[in-house]
Order: sequence, then structure tokens, then C-alpha cells
Amino acid sequence: MTEVTFTQLEPMPDDWQRALAVVAHPDDLEYGCAAAIATWTDAGREVAYVLATRGEAGIDTLEPAEAGPIREREQRASAAVVGVSTVEFLDHRDGVIEYGTALRRDVAAAIRRHRPELVITLNHRETWGETFWNTPDHVAVGRAVLDAAGDAGNRWIFPELTEQGLEPWNGVRWVAVAGSSMPTHAVDAAAGRERAVRSLLEHRTYLEELTDEDPEAYVRGFLTGDARESGKRFGGRPAVTFELFPR
Repeated sequence: MTEVTFTQLEPMPDDWQRALAVVAHPDDLEYGCAAAIATWTDAGREVAYVLATRGEAGIDTLEPAEAGPIREREQRASAAVVGVSTVEFLDHRDGVIEYGTALRRDVAAAIRRHRPELVITLNHRETWGETFWNTPDHVAVGRAVLDAAGDAGNRWIFPELTEQGLEPWNGVRWVAVAGSSMPTHAVDAAAGRERAVRSLLEHRTYLEELTDEDPEAYVRGFLTGDARESGKRFGGRPAVTFELFPR
């Protein structure tokens, strides 16, 4: 029987100072990526979060007008656990985000405001691991981030941003996609793992709707198992993986 081998993952670049993470919903970054973010902020790097929605359609038992403020509070508390103090919301509608120029413009504006070298987003492909169907929000936001990283540097795309005082930013060196089924790079998750657990646990209202399992047992089991599986391609160390697109 032929043994299946996998390409080993490269360490993520570390010669950068500012990162911007742009995702669709509260909790998107906490399902695995937060351990890497904790490690980066520990090293003195700056990370800011921008969320396309407030996750207001994510809790079946709560009306969106009630759920949105709760999920915003939980996201800010979650970010603080891993050393992130800047959390912005673009106020696109949860569940019906549309890929297009409006979304690209909003993301390009965020990139110009924060001027990152590294931009982080979530899986933009149609499936998770070629098995589970991805949500339209994740696909739309991920694609928009990949495109907006270039838009942000071109003064003739969305010239109104320049008129608003947001000068073009050509300093994005990479876009890193978390949760990709085709990862190329990884970060050792060991140092940030406990804070990643606490960070996801801050989404208490959402977790209690999502699972009947004890929230801490659920979170710890998910994050530990995912990091361990990813580590098989990273020298056996628990890992957070990314598909890295140089720019």
C-alpha cells in the first residue's frame, strides 16, 4: 500500500509590522486563526480587525436588531483576549453580502486607512476541504479582499477614496487566507492556543445557540483537534495554516 505524503508547510513571513484581518462575521477569526494573531501581537506586531457584518442573522432565537449589538460586544471582547484593540464593522447585511464594487470599495478603504503589509481573510472557495459547502458571505468577502488588496494601491480605482483623504496604499505584500484547503504556510499555535480558546469562548451567546455541548469542551476540542491535524505538515507542531498569496 502506497503511503500518502503531504508537502510540508513553510513558516509564515515575519518581516512585517502591521496586519489587517477582514472577514464576514464575528467568530470567523476565532475558529483557528486567533492563536496566530495572539502570537503576532505578543511579538509587538499590530493587528486590526474589520468585519463586513455584525453577525446579526446568526442566532435563530434572537431578532437581528437584538443579536447584532450582542455579537459586536462579544467580538470586541474576543479580539481583546488576543491583543487586538481596533475592531471595525462595515455594516453589510449578514447572510446576503454581495460581491461587487461596493464591497471592494469598502475593503480597499479599510486597507488604505490601516496601511497593512499583511492582509488576512477567510476561505473564499466554494467548499471547506472539498467536502462542506461554504457560505456565500465567506466567498464574497474573501474574493473582495483578494481584489481590494490591489484596488487599494490604484488611485484611479475608486478615486473618491483619494478625495476623502485616503491615499493609495501599495504596501500590501501578502494576502493570507485562513481555513484554505490548499495551505502553503503555517504559524506555530502552541503559544497562542489557550488565548485562542478564551477568545472563541467570548462568543458565548452564539456558541450556546450553535451546540448543546459544554461551550468550553466544544471550543477546546475543535481548536485542539484542528491545530493537531494541521501540525502533521508542520513538523508535528500544532499549527494555524494559511494559503499565502504574494503581491
